[in-house]
Amino acid sequence: MAATSKFFAYLERLRWIKRWGLKRNVVEENVMEHSWQVATIAHVLAIIHQKKFNGAIDPSQVATTALYHDVSEIITGDLPSPIKYHSDRILSAYRIIENEAEEELLNLLPDDLQSDFEEILLHQKVDPKVTNFVKAADLISAFLKCQLEVNSGNHEFEDAQKAIEDSIRKLEMPEVDYFMATFVDSYLLTLDELLKQHDETLKK
Repeated sequence: MAATSKFFAYLERLRWIKRWGLKRNVVEENVMEHSWQVATIAHVLAIIHQKKFNGAIDPSQVATTALYHDVSEIITGDLPSPIKYHSDRILSAYRIIENEAEEELLNLLPDDLQSDFEEILLHQKVDPKVTNFVKAADLISAFLKCQLEVNSGNHEFEDAQKAIEDSIRKLEMPEVDYFMATFVDSYLLTLDELLKQHDETLKK
């Protein structure tokens, strides 16, 4: 009989880890739902990279890596960016903790599965090009969260929205520019507005 593993039981705890802990939130966000959003955005960025800009990358690999990109927070919790990047010493210490958490989670898997997860779970072993797409999607997800909060009248997120938008521009990734121009505006539409646009499209 195979030994039992707690790996996916740990992953299930991602739903209880709240993001944006230093700010008042109109809409709460947990790490599990954030990871899904990042994965879908990263996936389409990779497809855009292939279809629009003749790039070469595996969208499935990018999406899978994005799904697992924050799993270490099961152990570390979500450290808000203002704290994480407050100083080089804090960031360096956090990276060490993050790496140890990733190794600990990897070791929860059965031995014969660990090699399949190394390039997904361990940041240091992820393909740098894949990492760039996941980081871009992570920034876009954060921007969308800020946009939602600001549009709901929450001034707490105004400075964060401007800073994240600036970071997105500095990426200089045409795939990101395409996504921002094509998809972002519709995120603020209500369900009725989305359905109305859908009906109008069908009539054409």
